[in-house]
Amino acid sequence: MVTLIIGKKGSGKTKKLIALANEAVAKSQGNVVVIEKGAKLTYDVTHKARLIDTEVYGIKGYDMLLGFISGICAGNYDVTDIFVDSTFKICAEGVDGIADFVEKLDALSNEAQANITMLISSAEADLPAGLKAECVEI
Repeated sequence: MVTLIIGKKGSGKTKKLIALANEAVAKSQGNVVVIEKGAKLTYDVTHKARLIDTEVYGIKGYDMLLGFISGICAGNYDVTDIFVDSTFKICAEGVDGIADFVEKLDALSNEAQANITMLISSAEADLPAGLKAECVEI
């Protein structure tokens, strides 16, 4: 399942992600992965979650991010939750292409049986209609 946490900049999306990631670690029987741009969550997310900085791996754009997340799922069968902070900072395309990306991510999520949560800095009204994801507006 893909969940989009949406809201304008400064609305508390990252705090929500931190809380969700820490809760997931507490109840998960597998691994929790947090993908971020820059290493800003190091002291906020529990050390039991795997923090990954996209800048280290040169991840830019939806295609690269999809491939990266696919690789995480392929390399570790027991990933239960994946959280992506600052999606539009990683994927400069922004709203353009997000519907296709979320559709592919949803198929991956179902195949890998992993919950994927992404933070989107946008109002729900600005996103394309028909996104195949649960949207939670902050």
